[in-house]
Amino acid sequence: MKIFFTRFALLSLTISLLVHTSCSRFGNKENAANKKDTVRIVCVSKQLTELIFALGQGDKIVGIDLSSTYPPETKNITTVGYHRMLNAEGIISLKPSAFFYNGGEDNSVGPDNVIPQLQKIGITVTQFRAAENINDLKLLIQDLGTYFNAKNKADSLCNKIDADMKVVEEKRVQYSDSPRVMIVHFGRASNVYFPFGARGAANFMIQQAGGTNVVDTLTKFRGLSDEVVATMQPDVIIATDYGFDHIGGLDKFKELPGIGLSPAAKNNRIYRFEEHDLIYLGPRTGENILKLMALIHGK
Repeated sequence: MKIFFTRFALLSLTISLLVHTSCSRFGNKENAANKKDTVRIVCVSKQLTELIFALGQGDKIVGIDLSSTYPPETKNITTVGYHRMLNAEGIISLKPSAFFYNGGEDNSVGPDNVIPQLQKIGITVTQFRAAENINDLKLLIQDLGTYFNAKNKADSLCNKIDADMKVVEEKRVQYSDSPRVMIVHFGRASNVYFPFGARGAANFMIQQAGGTNVVDTLTKFRGLSDEVVATMQPDVIIATDYGFDHIGGLDKFKELPGIGLSPAAKNNRIYRFEEHDLIYLGPRTGENILKLMALIHGK
């Protein structure tokens, strides 16, 4: 009897394992539904990081790059370094199941061997579209909504963006002037300034705010000497938070060579702005354009 019971127990266990394997092989709906709940993401794009939080999925992020500084909850997440100087071992140590980055020259991942190393051990690497205009931003939000099975939330974010941009358009037509604007990224490094050129989110925001970008270089930003900056004569200078704070505030900033000769410095029209609110588009872009509009028009 004992032998019979043991054989019967083994047979039952075998059948149970076969059933479980069959469900996993052909798709268990409950497991599929929970798959996104257990995902562990390392995200090396500041734009994607904010959008993921806006979709209510921020708790799935276990690692971020140094540029992902918004929302404030990112302060509690482990950083994996600068997105162009990543270390595969550091990322792997966080035991992620997914690695996110997006397209565009400012969101490239390096060095070249990082992604193959992650893929080799089974981490799913996903590149999302670049989004440097409102239509592409909404498509990116929908892509993320599909990934996280959060379509309703994605739709709500897109509707908010449309509503905010409508307000931007209505306010912009109230201004007849178009002040000359320069956005300076990181202030000054080695006597070289990094103003934003005629490409990318910052240029889009200046235009939407009713200003004219005095930096006509066909790049997102590039190093320029103080002599070149002095010739541009901006009416308004927007300084990113890091450079503005590092130099010591308005009085110090307007004394910088090149900057000091501008109408912006002479008229105390140099303003501090959070870097992450200028260099990529996200769910708060409309709100940030309105803030920029108020500064450059002095309203």
